[in-house]
Amino acid sequence: MMKSILPGLYLYFAVYLMFGASPGAAAQSFSIESVMSHPFPTELTTAAEGSRMVWAFNEQGRRNVYVAEGPDFKYRRLTNYLKDDGQEITSLSVSNDGQWVVYVRGGEHGSIWDEHETVNPESLPIPPKVEVWRVPFSGGEPVRIGEGGYPVISPNNREVAYTFKGQVWLAPLDGSAPAQPLFVTRGNVGSLVWSPDGAQLAFVANRQGHAFIGIYTNPEMPIQWVAPALASDRSPRWSPDGKRLAFVRTQGTGGAPQPLLTWQHRPWSIWVADVASGEAKQVWKAPQTLRGSIPRTNGSFNLHWGAGDRIVYVSYEDGWPHLYSIPAEGGKPLLLTPGQFAVEHVKLSHDRKWLVFSANTGPDKEDIDRRHVARVPVDKADTEVLTTGDGIEMMPVLTGDGRTLALLSATAQRPPLPSVMDFKRKAKIKLLADDLLPADYPQQKLVVPKQVTFKAEDGVLLHGQLFEPKGGGRNKPAIVYVHGGPSRQMLLGWHYSDYYNNVYAMNQYLASMGFVVLSVNYRLGIGYGYDFQHRENSGESGASEYKDIRAAGKWLAAQPQVDAKRIGVYGGSYGGYLTGLALAHNSDLFAAGVNIHGMSDLTYGGIARILYPDRYEKAPDAEQAVEVMWKSSPAAWVANWTSPVLIIHADDDRNVDFRDSMDLVRRLEDKGVPFETLVLVDDTHHWMRFANAVKVNAATADFFKRKLLNTGEVGLQKGR
Repeated sequence: MMKSILPGLYLYFAVYLMFGASPGAAAQSFSIESVMSHPFPTELTTAAEGSRMVWAFNEQGRRNVYVAEGPDFKYRRLTNYLKDDGQEITSLSVSNDGQWVVYVRGGEHGSIWDEHETVNPESLPIPPKVEVWRVPFSGGEPVRIGEGGYPVISPNNREVAYTFKGQVWLAPLDGSAPAQPLFVTRGNVGSLVWSPDGAQLAFVANRQGHAFIGIYTNPEMPIQWVAPALASDRSPRWSPDGKRLAFVRTQGTGGAPQPLLTWQHRPWSIWVADVASGEAKQVWKAPQTLRGSIPRTNGSFNLHWGAGDRIVYVSYEDGWPHLYSIPAEGGKPLLLTPGQFAVEHVKLSHDRKWLVFSANTGPDKEDIDRRHVARVPVDKADTEVLTTGDGIEMMPVLTGDGRTLALLSATAQRPPLPSVMDFKRKAKIKLLADDLLPADYPQQKLVVPKQVTFKAEDGVLLHGQLFEPKGGGRNKPAIVYVHGGPSRQMLLGWHYSDYYNNVYAMNQYLASMGFVVLSVNYRLGIGYGYDFQHRENSGESGASEYKDIRAAGKWLAAQPQVDAKRIGVYGGSYGGYLTGLALAHNSDLFAAGVNIHGMSDLTYGGIARILYPDRYEKAPDAEQAVEVMWKSSPAAWVANWTSPVLIIHADDDRNVDFRDSMDLVRRLEDKGVPFETLVLVDDTHHWMRFANAVKVNAATADFFKRKLLNTGEVGLQKGR
C-alpha cells in the first residue's frame, strides 16, 4: 500500500512544471516557488549608539547580513553567501559604537537538542562547522573568529566572548590575536552578559539539575559564585552602575514526585545580588498559583534592569503574559500592560527607559489575531500601541539615539520586511527592502484571510483564519491546517517565524488551487490567555486539543461552499501529531492528510522514566499517566485509520525523532492503510535548504490535488 515520493531534483522540477509552468495544469495562477521566494528577515537589532541597524535575510536559502543607517536607512548587503547551503545566521549583534558586526553561521538554533552541532543538508563529505564571524559595519571581508556560538560583544567595543563546547572563549574584534579559552569551569556555560564597563563577565553554569551564576573578572581572580544555592539560577542582568546583579531563581531537581496528569505550579523568584560581597536577597516571588508559574512565552521571564532602578519581568499572574516592574530593592509590582492581550518580542531601549514589544491588541476586534508594536515606560502603566490597521508589525527594537523604531512589517499579501518609523504613535512606516521582492512574487493574487470563530464540543472558543479561493462555485474541497509548537498562534497575515512563513505561503497556494483552507488556533496556543494555553487533559495528559481540530473539520463541513466529503488535514511537528490523531480518530471526517514530522507514540522513550525512575518513589498517578499517554497517541488508534496519508520527515530532525515516522509507517503498513512517504536526507526539522522547503510544499500540494481534487494519479514517478 505504500508509495514513495522519490526525493531529488526530479520531483522539484516535475512539480514546478506541473503546477507553475504548464498551461494545462490546475487552476492556480502562480507557482509554489514564486509565493515562497521572497526574502525573509530575522535577527533584527541595533547599535547602542547612533542609528545603525543590522538584520539577516534568507533569500531562497542564501542567508546574508544586511545593514542600514539613518537618516536615510539605505540598506546594503554586508556578506556574500550565495548558495542555498542550509547554513543559518544567528546571534547577530553590532558593537555599541556601530563599528563591528558579529554573527554565528551554521547549526540549527531552533532545535530542541544538538543545536550546537553542524547541519549538513547538502551531504558534503566534510561538513561545515558552527562558527563565529566578524565583519566591519562599513564593509569588507568577513573574518572567522572561531568555532562556537552565542557571541556577546564587550561594551568596550574591543572584544567578543562566546561559547564553544560548553566553555567560554575570548577574541579581540580587530583580529590582533587568535581566540583563546577565557576560563574553564564545571558544567555547560551559557547566558554570557558583560558588565556595563566591560570589566567583568557574568554567566550561568548548568550542572545537572542545578545551575549557578558566576562572575569572571581576570585570570588572577577566582570565579565569584553569586549566592550559590540548592537551586537553578538563570537570566543574570547587570545594574546600570555594574554594582549589582539581578537574576531568576527556580527550583533544582528532586522533591517528592508530583502528579503527571495535572498542571503543577512551577515556582520562581527574582533576586538581586551585591557584586562586591556576593550576597543576594529575594526581591519578588511569583504567586503560588498556576498562573504565577514560570511563563511559557517568547523570552520566558524577559528579565531587564531598567532606568530608575526598576526591574522588569513578564508574568501570567493576571491571566495574560504581561510586563511588570518592581523597585530593585523590592516592593509592590507595577502592572505595566493591563488588558486582554499578550506581549511578545520584548526589548529594552538602550537608555533603559522604554520597553518596546509586539502585542495582539489594537482598536480593531480582529487585532487579537494580529501583531502590532507598542511601547511602555519602565516605571508607568502607560502603554501606547504605536501601529494600527490590518497589517502585522513585530520584532521592534529602538535605535541607539532613541529616535527611530526598527521593526518587521507585513500584511496579508506582503511578507515581512525590515522597516523603520519615528518613535511615536501612528508614525509612517518606511519599508527598507521592498525592491528585493522577486518580480514574479504574486502579491496581488493572494487572498486576505478572514477571521472566523467557532466552538469545540466542550465549549472552548476557537479562532481561525479562513483562506477562500477567488471565484468558483460551491462544493469546493477544503483543508484544515494545524500549527505546531503547540505554543504558537497563526495570524491574519504573514508570520514572523520562518517555519510558519512557509506555511502561510502553502495555505495561499492551496487556496489558489481551489481549496478552502482553515488554519485553526487550538487550545495550548498563545495569544488567548493563560487558561486557553494551559487546558486540563491536554497534550500527553489526554489530547483534549484534538477536539479543536475535529471542531474545525466539522465547521468546514457545515459551510455551504465546502464539499463535506473532501476535507483534508495537514500540519507539522505538533501539528503533524494532531494530524495523526485526526486521521486515526476521524477518517470519516478527514478524507486525506499530510503528516509532517509528527509524533506517533508519546510513550516512546518515556516509560522507564515514569514507571521505573531511579529512586524508590514514583508519581502517584504513574500507571494512569502511561495509559493516558498511550491513548493520547496516534499509534493507539491506527485500527480506526482508513484515509490515505503522506508522511514527510527529515532524518536529521532535532525536534521530533525520525523514528516517530518509522513507527507510524510500520503500523499503517500492517493495517493496510494507503500511505506515501517523502524523506529529506540530512536536513532538519526546519528545512534548512530552500529547495527542500519547496519540495515539501510541492509534495503536499500534489498529494491533496490527487486525493481531493479528483484529478487522478498524475505527474510524479512513484516506486515501492
